[in-house]
Amino acid sequence: MNKTALNLIAISVFLMTMSVLLGPAINLPPAVPAIAVLTLLGIATLDSFRFEGKGGTLVLGLLANLSPEHRDRVVRHEAGHFLVAYLLEIPITGYTLSPWEAFQQGKPGVGGVSFSDAELASQLEEGKLSAQLFDRYCAVWMAGGVGETLVYGNAEGGADDLQKLRTIWTEQLGRTLKECATKERSAALQARTLIKQNWSAYEALVAAMAERNSVSYCYDIIKQNG
Repeated sequence: MNKTALNLIAISVFLMTMSVLLGPAINLPPAVPAIAVLTLLGIATLDSFRFEGKGGTLVLGLLANLSPEHRDRVVRHEAGHFLVAYLLEIPITGYTLSPWEAFQQGKPGVGGVSFSDAELASQLEEGKLSAQLFDRYCAVWMAGGVGETLVYGNAEGGADDLQKLRTIWTEQLGRTLKECATKERSAALQARTLIKQNWSAYEALVAAMAERNSVSYCYDIIKQNG
């Protein structure tokens, strides 16, 4: 069972626990939480086997977006990717800030910044990945978590970004995860330096992306504040 389905199950357990604790105090009929939990469990099971977790991802994304802090974290995370990609001359083709936006655009996952990565894909296919190109992408992948951390002190997102880096490092380059940790730190440091050196552009980009402005508009914002 995928992570999204497990999250829905965790929510179900939480709801059941809270209903047991608070139900009598608010005169909540026992049938109400039971029906809610059974519905969530049914959705989790169906979604896992029929829709590959996409439905659950949408539900969890909608719930998470109720939090202003979560929405700000997401924008700052993606702005980190966007800014560092721009500075390192990796073309950006688009971005989404929620699973629903990604779904509307026919993209998988929870959303994010999309890149024109034909050069990376070509080199990986040929087994001739240049160190310079890989270093640039590593900095871009780490930049999302760095953007969050610079404001909030930690990063809630970024697991998929780390997985991309680690997969190439271990499967394509044949290196160890221990060595990868050093690579992650150096890439994060590079991303951190670039974002801090261009902080005005970063903040302006955060505001522009929060308003869902186009990629070309975001490019102009970076240039104007660089």
